[in-house]
Amino acid sequence: MLPVKLYTIGFTKKNAKEFFSKLRKAGITKLIDIRLNNVSQLAGFAKRDDLNFFLKELCDCDYRHMPSFAPTKEILDAYKKKQIDWDEYVRRFSKLIKERKIENNISAEELNNACFLCSEPTPEQCHRRLVSEYLKDQFGNIEIKHL
Repeated sequence: MLPVKLYTIGFTKKNAKEFFSKLRKAGITKLIDIRLNNVSQLAGFAKRDDLNFFLKELCDCDYRHMPSFAPTKEILDAYKKKQIDWDEYVRRFSKLIKERKIENNISAEELNNACFLCSEPTPEQCHRRLVSEYLKDQFGNIEIKHL
């Protein structure tokens, strides 16, 4: 059985051309927005309504917002304000997604050629990596690629 191909991407430090070209080149069929806030003015072309339009027009790609895959405001704020370090963020967020049983909100099949979106430019210290790895542990047979 071929592995499910799951991608991740952050929009920060990418212009629209680079962002949408990466999605198109990878053959993404569904962008799953796992940000807590998908309407921030700071998001530019990645605001919910604009993003949904651009994805359809430029990539023939579906859009879905899944805030249950995002950290709580409390966890995110504590990390941003340096009240907790990355290791503590990982501990709290990992506990949260286990408690939420996020694997019950999506199937492995739905993840194939899908891409998780958040704002961080790279996956190393980003919840999209943690969500991807958690789901790989739950479902198995998932190949993760960070765009």
